[in-house]
Amino acid sequence: MKLLMRGLTLAPILFLLTSFCLAQNDLKIIKDRVVADLMATKIDDANVEAIMAKMNPDGSFKGINYDDLSRTAGFPHRFHTNYLVDMALAYKTKSSRYYRSKPLKAAIEKSLAYWVKNDYVGDNWHDNQITTPTNLGNLMLIMGDELPKELVTGAQPMIFRANMNASGARPSGDRIVIAGILAKNLLFQGDFQEFDNIIKIIEGELKFATGQRGMQHDYSFHHRVDRVNNTDSYGYGKYANAFGDWSYYVSGTKYAFSKEKINQLVDYYLDGIYKQMVYGVYSDVSVKNRSITNKATFKPHAIQEIERVLASTDYRKNELEEIIRLRKGEAKPSASFAKFFWQTEHFVFQRPDFYTTVRMYSTRNRNMEEPYNGPGKLTHHRADGTNYLSLKGDEYLNIWPVYDWQKVSGTTIVQKPQMHGINDIQKDGLTDFVGAVTDGMYGAVVFDFKSPHDPLEAKKSWFFFDKEYVCLGTDISSKANLDVATTLNQVLMRSDVSMMQNGTRQAVPKGSRTLQNVKWVHHDKIGYLFPEPATVTLSNQTETGSWAAITDQKNISKEPVKEEVFTLWFNHGKKPSGASYQYIVVPNVTEQELSAGSENNRSIEILSNTPALQAVRNAKQNIAQLAFYQAGNIDIEKGVNVRMDSPGMAMLKMQGNRLSELTVADPSRKLSRLLVSVSGIYKAKGENYRTVVDEGQNTTLFIVDLPQDVYLGKSVHLKVQ
Repeated sequence: MKLLMRGLTLAPILFLLTSFCLAQNDLKIIKDRVVADLMATKIDDANVEAIMAKMNPDGSFKGINYDDLSRTAGFPHRFHTNYLVDMALAYKTKSSRYYRSKPLKAAIEKSLAYWVKNDYVGDNWHDNQITTPTNLGNLMLIMGDELPKELVTGAQPMIFRANMNASGARPSGDRIVIAGILAKNLLFQGDFQEFDNIIKIIEGELKFATGQRGMQHDYSFHHRVDRVNNTDSYGYGKYANAFGDWSYYVSGTKYAFSKEKINQLVDYYLDGIYKQMVYGVYSDVSVKNRSITNKATFKPHAIQEIERVLASTDYRKNELEEIIRLRKGEAKPSASFAKFFWQTEHFVFQRPDFYTTVRMYSTRNRNMEEPYNGPGKLTHHRADGTNYLSLKGDEYLNIWPVYDWQKVSGTTIVQKPQMHGINDIQKDGLTDFVGAVTDGMYGAVVFDFKSPHDPLEAKKSWFFFDKEYVCLGTDISSKANLDVATTLNQVLMRSDVSMMQNGTRQAVPKGSRTLQNVKWVHHDKIGYLFPEPATVTLSNQTETGSWAAITDQKNISKEPVKEEVFTLWFNHGKKPSGASYQYIVVPNVTEQELSAGSENNRSIEILSNTPALQAVRNAKQNIAQLAFYQAGNIDIEKGVNVRMDSPGMAMLKMQGNRLSELTVADPSRKLSRLLVSVSGIYKAKGENYRTVVDEGQNTTLFIVDLPQDVYLGKSVHLKVQ
């Protein structure tokens, strides 16, 4: 009996001991992966030598202004803790000549002692809760138990500024980053109980948070409550990749994330992030905010993020592996799609040989980030119907020092003597009717634009097809006694410029001039075709500026920057009242192909460009796209009339003169259903629509239920039998 009781008593103890040992073993696996990640950094011995040469006798470094803790200084102190990590990596890397170097170890300890003694705290929370804790935490993991205990103890309060009660640990990206810093420090300390809690916090952040900070139901990302698109910045590195890193670190252990969460991350990569990148490979300038005024490099994004999710799931494996091949240069783009991010009012259209976007805003979203910490002080108009176009991905690379920020590609802007101040960049939109209709392959975009910066209104729309897209504007009115310009493109000049003027092909010499009776302009394999010969202004010349002029950050180069720039725009004059424009953009086209297609405007019919309706038909593809600003009707071809009983958008695909597919959307987000009448008899119904046939009038009324709640603004696509 006593033995039996002893067995019952020991069993829970043995279970706890076993669980403890398993947890400790898992922690070691995870810690080893984290350290291996850190040690994978390539070591440059020459760089380490230069760092040691900069060190002062007290452990500080020459070239760092330790006195300037302001937000616009960019926290130069970060270089100090960066140097500590670089030196530690060299000390621990067998291939480095500094491996186990006693002088280097002494330098690390001296420099860390200097930092612990001074404990620099910047004016920007990010420096204190992310930058410094990241570097010091990495230093601890790399050096292990080789640092003096008093320095480790002194550094811990600085690392622990990254904690879940910190001001920066708000939901979404920053929360994952701060939790990750804390998790690494817990690995260093061997605290598996608290580590378990932090890992659960990281896993829980991968979720839809539509209307709040985080991933939206359309797979765009909002970092702040201003609902500005941050998919390619905070939503990529700080959210998706940070989550992906931890999913990899904990895979195969008791801390492993659920397959459901990892698969949702895959959806976010493929349907959100990669669809807002040129071919899923290169950064897209249209989704950048204030960071656009920082100098960039042009290179494919890394593949590590994809390899890490593939270690845990085979969900959508073929699509992920295709992105890997594209980024490694082993495949050429082949995907075609159209996607509207209705929560963010950003439209993306891709074909294998071009990628283009439209960026807008409404009463539901603000236009642009504020210029936090200095960059982006001239970005006022970068969501005013911006339409960038890429064939390769580097068309706008570092153009920004010489950029005319009031001639943003695609926009209609009052040409002011100078831009408004930095406190007037971020604005609420003033109109509701902003949206798109798309079936996933084709689409049209509408922007009932009212500028929050200037006394300007315009109705703008874009219509996208396989080989070209159409841009329409009407009802352009301004009360300012200043010129108003609609810019077709402002881009780095990469080729000679030619045009068709007065029926004659001509080379355009460098300079700037207004041209009349122009049928088309050709530059860098892109054609700009005017359905009716137009008056345009064209500049193809060297422009001058500087990086320092476009940011309020300190220590930015004031050296002159010169770039050759191509800019093409309509000048609507001063105080326009009801002005309009129309043009067709033809990507990846030779001058000869453009000229030949201009004879019939490439089978494009502009059906309407009025304040009531903007509509285009591609006769070759037999697709009509319509943006009704008010109830109305139109003949899209002989014998086929389309009526909408309210404002809304529709796209019709025809087979002969019969409707085969109908797609509708409500840009205003106010309706629960749309009523569309189409010539012909279609006795059909589906999950979200039904028809009412009027055989006497030979018409069919389609009654379409619209998405609601978090899907307001999303299109409904019907295949009509």
